[in-house]
Amino acid sequence: MTKAKIIDGVALSAKLREDVSRRAAALTAKGMKPGLAVVLVGDNPASAVYVRNKVKACEQHGLASTLDRLPATVTEAELLLRIQQLNADPSVHGILVQLPLPPHIGAHKVIESIAADKDVDGFHVANAGALMTGRPQFRPCTPYGVMKMLEAYDIPVAGKSAVVIGRSNIVGKPMALLLLEAGATVTICHSKTPNLAEHTKSADIVVAAVGKRNIVTGSMVKPGSTVIDVGMNKTDEGKLCGDVDFASVNEVAGFATPVPGGVGPMTITMLLVNTLESAERAALA
Repeated sequence: MTKAKIIDGVALSAKLREDVSRRAAALTAKGMKPGLAVVLVGDNPASAVYVRNKVKACEQHGLASTLDRLPATVTEAELLLRIQQLNADPSVHGILVQLPLPPHIGAHKVIESIAADKDVDGFHVANAGALMTGRPQFRPCTPYGVMKMLEAYDIPVAGKSAVVIGRSNIVGKPMALLLLEAGATVTICHSKTPNLAEHTKSADIVVAAVGKRNIVTGSMVKPGSTVIDVGMNKTDEGKLCGDVDFASVNEVAGFATPVPGGVGPMTITMLLVNTLESAERAALA
C-alpha cells in the first residue's frame, strides 16, 4: 500500500513568498511600499508568537509592518480610535487585530470598524458578503492557503465531493464557500453532525478545522482522497498535532497535510499576499 503524498506547506509558502518579495519590490520602486498594521491587545502568549511571526514575515519580504501593543486594560473606545487612525493612514494597506480580545471588548464591533478595503483577514461583514456572492476582495487567509495547496498539487476540485468539518467564520464557512466557488459539491459537518464517518468516507476532499484531536482517522476516509488538516492541538506529551490522526490517514489517503508544516505556514503567507494585493489596488486607484 503506498502512503499518501505529503502536501508540503513550508515549500509552497517559500515559493509564494518569493513572488510576494518580487511584487513588493516593484511597488516600492514606484514609491508605494505595501504596509501592514498589526494590533495586539493584552499579553496572551500564543497571540504574541503569532504576531511576532507575522511582523517578521512582512519584514523578510519587503512589506512595511507596524505593531501596536496595547495593554489588556485598554478601553473599547480607545481601540476603535486607534483603528480609525490606521484606516485613515495611506501608508497602511492592511489592518489586522489579533484575536482573541479581552472580554470587555466586542470582537465583532472591532472587526467591523476596520475599513473593508484594509481588512486583510477577510472577516469584515462586507468581505464575508462579497465572498458569498462570488466576488471576494479578500479571502480569509487559512482557507485561501488551502485552495492554493490544492492548486499547487493539481488536486481537482470541480465536480468533486468535499467535506468541511467545522463551521467557524474564520475557517469552516469561508472554506466551504471557496470550495463551492471552485465547483465542488460541499457538505459542512460540525459538533451536531451525527455519524461524521458517513460523510467523510464518500468525500474526495476532507478539510478538518475543529480543534479536536484525532477527529478524522484512517478508517473514516476514502482511499486516494485528499485530507487537509487545519487543526492546532497538543498531544499528551505537549507536541503540536492537528485534528487528523496522521499515521492512520497516511495509509489510506492520496494526499495529506502534516501538522506542523502543512496549512500553518500558508496562513501567514496568504496574509502577505492579501496585504500586497491591497497595496496593488491602492496603487491603481
